[in-house]
Amino acid sequence: MQQMVRMTHKLNFTPSRPEVVTMAMCALIAVMVLSLNGRVSGDQSEENLNYTFPEGFMFGAATAAYQIEGAWNVDGKGPSVWDTLVHDFPGFIKDNSTGDDAAKSYYLYKEDAKVLKDMGMDYYRFSISWPRIMPTGFANNISQEGINYYNKVINNLIANNITPMVTIFHWDTPKDLQDLGGWANDIIVQAFVEYACVVFEKFGDRVKWWITVNEPQMQSMAYERYSSVSHNPNMMSRGIVGYTTARNYILAHALAYREYVKKFKKSQNGKISLSMEIPWFEPLDPNSAEDKDAAIRANDAALGWFGEPIFGSGDFPEIMKEKIEYLSKKQGFPWSRLPKFSPEEKKLIKGTYDFFALNYYSTSLVTPAENLSGPSLFADLGVKTTKAWWLPISNSSTWLTVSPQGCRRLLRFIKKTYGDLEIVITENGFSDEGEIDDEMRKTYIGTHLAEIWKAMYIDGVNVTGYTVWSSIDNMEWTNGYTAKFGLYYVNFTDPARPRIPKASSYMMKEITSTHKVPQKYVDLAADFSLDIRPETRQKPVLETLLN
Repeated sequence: MQQMVRMTHKLNFTPSRPEVVTMAMCALIAVMVLSLNGRVSGDQSEENLNYTFPEGFMFGAATAAYQIEGAWNVDGKGPSVWDTLVHDFPGFIKDNSTGDDAAKSYYLYKEDAKVLKDMGMDYYRFSISWPRIMPTGFANNISQEGINYYNKVINNLIANNITPMVTIFHWDTPKDLQDLGGWANDIIVQAFVEYACVVFEKFGDRVKWWITVNEPQMQSMAYERYSSVSHNPNMMSRGIVGYTTARNYILAHALAYREYVKKFKKSQNGKISLSMEIPWFEPLDPNSAEDKDAAIRANDAALGWFGEPIFGSGDFPEIMKEKIEYLSKKQGFPWSRLPKFSPEEKKLIKGTYDFFALNYYSTSLVTPAENLSGPSLFADLGVKTTKAWWLPISNSSTWLTVSPQGCRRLLRFIKKTYGDLEIVITENGFSDEGEIDDEMRKTYIGTHLAEIWKAMYIDGVNVTGYTVWSSIDNMEWTNGYTAKFGLYYVNFTDPARPRIPKASSYMMKEITSTHKVPQKYVDLAADFSLDIRPETRQKPVLETLLN
């Protein structure tokens, strides 16, 4: 679920998607440069387009356990880092709320399935709560009550002809593991693999779509910037801990993938990936060579930090390794702040995917930043970002704009970089303040689907599924209940938590029944162009460079 680099609700300990975190992402982004040569081809003719998705194309919606389940200490569930955060540091949540009850999906999971069925959704992406399965995070304490709950959820989905797509980890690290350093401690890699194997064993006979980890780059930055809340002083080693956690996420994903292939793939025949949230970047000044280069570097790096190890070489991008080692020595470190993968680890990591799971939300403008002092994600060749101000902006998430062309350009870029992969868009959505007549959400979804269709039929990108974030309103991380992404409204002051359809849910029902983008949104997509900037009336450079 969600940033301009969609950051707040995705970070373990982050205030409400601050611009500073976006800058941190871009600072890391700027260390990685790939060649411009041979980029994706330009648009072909767009005449006679019917905007109908093929038979077999999947439509779905997504949620995450902490954001909807509630029942935070019921049936033996252990505390997660989010339970600790909202109880001990309520000021970090915009409205001082908690996820203790949330949408009460622990009790209302059948209502959640009914919502999906009413919209004609093919699948439901939801996450399993690690501390609900393993209260302490370790395999010596497995909760049968937790297993029973997810069996009920999965079985009920299948009974309603809805395919389950399961995220194994969506940010709710068990507190006991977090007390040991969480994802900054190598011990979590094996703990996660053991947890994943339990999940595969218990649910893999029915679950055929798996996401190991949701948006690990956002979590890595959470450790880098806001980890003082975690009571781990060692977490404040900026410029070090973010890279360490990234390495552990990559290894945990790769080992879980290999274990699935070795122990479960033959009998269960499922598909596995990890979800990366990747924004698109355009130059702040279309006429500035420096801004053009910054945007090219930013797009390469947003994809490459986690993409290159898994979908490419098995290792971090070369430019990233070279630049951080150079800066580390200049700063007096005897070793690079970026940890290394061994030859055996590179072999282990490379190719650990069955499809590409993409979370896309927004496009930003980028320009080079002044050099920053000290080792940190901010300082490793920083760039800074701003919003594309001429595009519509969410009234509850100011990082989020309606920028569907960025989605298409990103899809083309993924294909050019890593080949003709199967791509499932595992999150895409828009937040507001809870409007039932949510016209802007309809516009966001409709225009994005129009551009995704173009990516498929004009650019030849192999997109096979589209997931709306989210099916119902939820606890939107540090935004609490002030930002609503749901296709269905939830009144969090009503103890019954009824699910009330918004206008966007009826639009999705129309789309799933016809497999066609309504013409209104095809036409509107041109109004949210990245090609013509109102203040200059000039074409930006990236479309030329990508051609």
